[in-house]
Amino acid sequence: MEQVNNRAVVVGVNLNDRADFAYSMEELRNLADACNIEVVGELTQKMPKINGPHYLGSGKIEELSALVEGVDASTVIFNDELSPSQLRNLESALQKKVMDRTLLILDIFSERAQTREAQLQVEVAKLQYMLPRLTGLRESLGRQGGGSGMKNKGTGETKLELDRRRIEERISALQAELEKLVSRRQVQRKQRQKTGVPVICLVGYTNAGKSSLMNAILSRYMPDSSKQVLAKDMLFATLETSVRSIELPDNKSFLLTDTVGFVSQLPHHLIKAFRSTLEEVAEADLLVQVVDYANLEYERLIEVTNDTLRELGAGHIPMIYAYNKTDLTGERYPRTDEDKVYLSVKENQGLEELVALVRDRIFQDYVQVEVVIPFSEGRLIAFFNANGNVQATSYEENGTRLTMECKRVDYEKYQHLFVEPQPAEQ
Repeated sequence: MEQVNNRAVVVGVNLNDRADFAYSMEELRNLADACNIEVVGELTQKMPKINGPHYLGSGKIEELSALVEGVDASTVIFNDELSPSQLRNLESALQKKVMDRTLLILDIFSERAQTREAQLQVEVAKLQYMLPRLTGLRESLGRQGGGSGMKNKGTGETKLELDRRRIEERISALQAELEKLVSRRQVQRKQRQKTGVPVICLVGYTNAGKSSLMNAILSRYMPDSSKQVLAKDMLFATLETSVRSIELPDNKSFLLTDTVGFVSQLPHHLIKAFRSTLEEVAEADLLVQVVDYANLEYERLIEVTNDTLRELGAGHIPMIYAYNKTDLTGERYPRTDEDKVYLSVKENQGLEELVALVRDRIFQDYVQVEVVIPFSEGRLIAFFNANGNVQATSYEENGTRLTMECKRVDYEKYQHLFVEPQPAEQ
């Protein structure tokens, strides 16, 4: 779609005194800002239910029309997803470009998508959104361009059918291309699972600091890595799933995945389109929910994230919370409290505490042992030095004594070769 006009009025209906209504309107302004739209006015209405034909009551429509003219806005943005008939009726009543929250988010995703897969996913979501709304959207776009100039109703209907067929064909072609990319990623994921390396997923609200946290962990534990991910202070900076291997000093390693951020009322078209990308989340061993602790609404944002995770089939996966931006709150940090770590990525404080908590949760199949390896099995010393954490080595007449932490399966696999093996202790 063409560049969005940059002066707008935002509109919302507060149904039955919703507790999060004020925040959702603030978020709508932030979404508009992310689309380079200047919000110059706001209109809200309390109602027990949405007015079917026009979203707002008739009196409010007149008030809105006057407000839009008064502030010289060219666009009106609604806080909920509009039905095709609501879109048409509002276009007709206001004679302005009408957008809803869904289209706004789709526009942001379009702008941010970098990889081929993300671009395909966004385009599919956008086309699926447009399909039932073609009439209203065409009127809107026509008015933006000075009128469509189509007087003949019959021609218009034929054009509509043609557009509809073209869009359906385009969706099918895009989905076929996406399938190939998805199956390739599933193969890569299966290969990763075979190695038995745990997968940790960073999840959370958009702009909570997930990518910044990933970069900070990479810098701390993989200083020679050139695989930093894009981190910007804006909504939906990350639309691609990035996977990085993190190797710890004691030879333990895990895969860290950065994911697309969530937002309240994330359009179902998008969740459907990005489901393949978000499958990484549903198959993780542990989720780290990154929380913008400096945001006064942080508890609500945790709720939205948890709801979205449940929708993705990832509600059962163990989770720990990284309360980021604690430096802006006056709270003490870095510190750990059960499944929460209070930290500041910006101040580089709390990373060790977070990684320690991650280690406790995912490396539970390790055992602390002391073994004597016969000199004839010297290869095992090299193996445990590479795959375990050897804390002490000494030489005795019948072999090499190692005090170490290693995987239980590795211990059990080779224990028949040790001199007088001791049972493994936790």
